[in-house]
Amino acid sequence: MNLRTAATGPVAPRRPARLNPAPSARFDPGSFLGAWQERNAEATIPHCVTNLETSGVLDNFRRLGDAGNDADFRGFWFADSDLYKTVEAIGWEIGRSGTDRWSKLLTETADLLESVQQPDGYLNTYVQGTEGEQPFARPERTHELYSAGHLLQAAVALHRGGGDDRFLAVARRFADLVVRTPPPIDGHPEVETALVELYRETGEPAYLRAAELQVESRGHGTLEPGRFGSVYYQDHLPVREATEALGHAVRQLYLAAGVTDLYLENGDETLLTAMEALWDSAFGTKLYLTGGHGSRHRDEAYGDPYELPPDRAYAETCASVAAVQWSWRMLLATGATRYAEEMERALLNTIAASTSESGTAFFYSNPLQLRTGHDGSGEDAPAERLGWYRCACCPPNLARLLASLHGYAATTDALGLQLHLLSAGTYAGPSMTATVETGYPFDGDIAVTVSGSGALAIRVPSWAAGATATVAGGEIVAPPAPGDYLRVSCGAGAVVRLSLPMTPRLVHADERVDAVRGCVAVVRGPVVYCVEQADLPDGVLVEQLRLDPAADIEPGDGVRLRLTGFARRPGPSLYGLAPGNTDTPLTFTAIPYHSWANRGPGAMRVWLPIP
Repeated sequence: MNLRTAATGPVAPRRPARLNPAPSARFDPGSFLGAWQERNAEATIPHCVTNLETSGVLDNFRRLGDAGNDADFRGFWFADSDLYKTVEAIGWEIGRSGTDRWSKLLTETADLLESVQQPDGYLNTYVQGTEGEQPFARPERTHELYSAGHLLQAAVALHRGGGDDRFLAVARRFADLVVRTPPPIDGHPEVETALVELYRETGEPAYLRAAELQVESRGHGTLEPGRFGSVYYQDHLPVREATEALGHAVRQLYLAAGVTDLYLENGDETLLTAMEALWDSAFGTKLYLTGGHGSRHRDEAYGDPYELPPDRAYAETCASVAAVQWSWRMLLATGATRYAEEMERALLNTIAASTSESGTAFFYSNPLQLRTGHDGSGEDAPAERLGWYRCACCPPNLARLLASLHGYAATTDALGLQLHLLSAGTYAGPSMTATVETGYPFDGDIAVTVSGSGALAIRVPSWAAGATATVAGGEIVAPPAPGDYLRVSCGAGAVVRLSLPMTPRLVHADERVDAVRGCVAVVRGPVVYCVEQADLPDGVLVEQLRLDPAADIEPGDGVRLRLTGFARRPGPSLYGLAPGNTDTPLTFTAIPYHSWANRGPGAMRVWLPIP
């Protein structure tokens, strides 16, 4: 099997990995993830395209090709990346559905890129269109390689998804410039993983060497440190020594994805060892329950270990997108289920919460608590999702992830097929195809019908103690152990049934997470729940709630839950105690965290105090 041409998703290793992306994967459109993909195609991608016009991104390109156009550059200096991420989303959507909806836009955009790209391959509308700017003169600020990385990924998506050569030619001209005249590292890592994927798509080893040079050059203090220091730019330590997650969360996670990509192609075990330690830091000591990364607004950064305040969580959407991308690469490298579980945590909680039910409004940051009276008028910490942002990195990032999401669902190895995202759909390996029927993540019953034969592995989440399995037409090789795989030897027509316990459970944080000490969160399956002000009676505030941990949690409508506790009346002053009996018994509703703020702004909290 040719691994490069077999995989249609965003990661296609040339050197065989521990696991390799499945050649074919498709979500059932009625499933949670499948319906989300359809909404992305019908609403989110068109919304992004519209905003490329209204935000001035496309005009930034047009003015370079119009000698008489003296309009100012609009947006941030990395605004080109908004176009490239949207084009990447279109490329994956073409591969997924075969749509030709965007043919005219793609032709016009290719014309535009070809017309403004410099003869040496350089392309950046901010630098080219701003007097006094020179290529790669201020790499800590101008993000030229960051934007170029998204250009490369867009070109790969269009080529892999629909056979488009024009964008690939533009991308290669820029990559060839990077090869001929290696620029300094960029203040925002991203080009590393893009150069590796361009190598995978074209077979040109110079692109892999360019990625390796970028990785090896990072961490030597070559960038101007600025007010946040070298750690903000991931330039504080070489990658083999930087084993604690630090600095700007998105930059940290993009760099980690690129380093892991490099390991997948060159097999340098020292890189994998460093990435495993870094992953333990990020996911073991600095991860929000909802899959969010980054606890500090000031520099969009990781905090200290266990510094995870729910109300001040930054948890940028792009950080969780990057975390999914990195975890997928770590899964391919190692085959360990923990990476798939963290992909699921982020997808079903922070990332799902970041997008409205309409698919056209978005959170940039994703707190786990919104206080009564919060001023959400600013876009840095809004009380409800916004249609677009001045720094619009998140909406097109979501669009490209969702359009390619089926490519993260399943893998193959020499023995058979592995299922990681437990969604209804059809997943094919070289010797077998698995058709999955399930209502997961709200239903724990999963039925898999196999055509062909071979070894089937189905991920069993770490929370699923008591999971059971049966098989007809095959044999269970390894039973469903939490945090491992149910492994089945399947004959043609085998039917495997896995039942995961979906009883709601209360989760405590490590005592070192002092911001939520004395609180619990309600989780059902992989879905984190919250309480929203809209579901409380008049006169009761979210901040007054206490949960009775001994009371049963009652099912609501199959998605919502009914909790029991009480409301504590506030005291007469800021630090006074209310006289007499201050507790009013109360039952109240909890909703999936990913559903909050779809009924207008209002207070919300995930972590609930207990007596």
